[in-house]
Amino acid sequence: MKTALEYSKDFDIKKLSKFSVKGITRICNEIGPRQPGSPEELKAQELMAKEMKKYCDDVKIEEFKVHRQAFMGFIPFTVACAVASVFVNKFVNPVIALILVILGFIPLLLEFLMYKQFIDPLFKGHPSHNMIATRKASGETKKRIIIVGHADSQYEWTLNYLLGGVGMKLVLIPAVVGLVADLIVAILAIAFPEARTLNLIGFIVGCVFIPFQLGFLAFQNPFKSVPGANDNLTGCYVAMSVAKAMAETDTRFENTDLVVICSGSEEAGLRGAKAYAKAHEKELKDIETVVVACDTFRDLETMAVYDRDMSGTVKHDWGVKHLVQNAGKNCGFDLKFESVYIGASDAAAFTERGIKSTGFAAMDPTPPRYYHTRLDDVDMLVEDAIGAGIEIMIETACIYDKEGLPTK
Repeated sequence: MKTALEYSKDFDIKKLSKFSVKGITRICNEIGPRQPGSPEELKAQELMAKEMKKYCDDVKIEEFKVHRQAFMGFIPFTVACAVASVFVNKFVNPVIALILVILGFIPLLLEFLMYKQFIDPLFKGHPSHNMIATRKASGETKKRIIIVGHADSQYEWTLNYLLGGVGMKLVLIPAVVGLVADLIVAILAIAFPEARTLNLIGFIVGCVFIPFQLGFLAFQNPFKSVPGANDNLTGCYVAMSVAKAMAETDTRFENTDLVVICSGSEEAGLRGAKAYAKAHEKELKDIETVVVACDTFRDLETMAVYDRDMSGTVKHDWGVKHLVQNAGKNCGFDLKFESVYIGASDAAAFTERGIKSTGFAAMDPTPPRYYHTRLDDVDMLVEDAIGAGIEIMIETACIYDKEGLPTK
């Protein structure tokens, strides 16, 4: 299989990675944290758009509405339902307790695990934006490759900052297990109303999990967003660097459009990617389109292509994931297929709408302590990891233009 360097001019990966580090540093120092749907998110996208105008034929910023606190806004409600159910089950009525647990489960499952816009209307709306830059084919456009990163940064995950990834899980997992236990206890109480010993044991079990459920309240600080240097300015600049490399070497695909998207409000539940995929669904399906979501390039030893996404509920396209894997091989990297079992990437928003997609990242899934915390600043950048992402994405785009998607 030919490599990118064989059918295009020599790309200076070192120069491109330094360009990325410089751009990320500027955004972090001059603009700072970029909560979903904030003026800072837009300022970063405007800066990116200005840069992309040097390399692309069409650059625009599209607006959509985001209810940024909805994605995690269920936490106090779910915790209140869980804790209340323990006492309602014991002292009031197990049927009411069961209803409380079910009510607590619904937003947890729909908002956090499945990324549905379930309780969004209950929260204030804010304008958010997507930056879209297109480098058009030299001839007739017959297919399209979209590389997307997100420009916003997450609210700080307090538990991860204080306890690290393992410690955070030691709070969150028992909190969720406790909710399941509350459900089982309520059902048993309804089924065996006269079993006092069983009900007492159920009450004790419920009380054991309450501290963990209360700890869930400290999961995220809704008033403080983080620098987001790695997550996900690295993804944005990996995507942007592909367009820059092509422009600076006067490389243009003959029949393939290259599209770079720096989406907004990914951290609020993929809202930018969802808005773009919905608004452009017809044109994305009129010609063959593939999407690669680039998200965090720092931990080279865990760099991977993502097979499943959105808490394991979405399976990405076979051809696109093998396209990226093959590109990695050409660049000297053995990319494994991994899954996003808790959380999601922008790729999931496209796959949900039937657009061939996959995710690509280099991040320790533990997660590392910098993830979604104030530690994710410019001093945490790893230039080699960014360079690897750039090289593989250039190769991915070039293979796709020349050979299309691999087949089974």
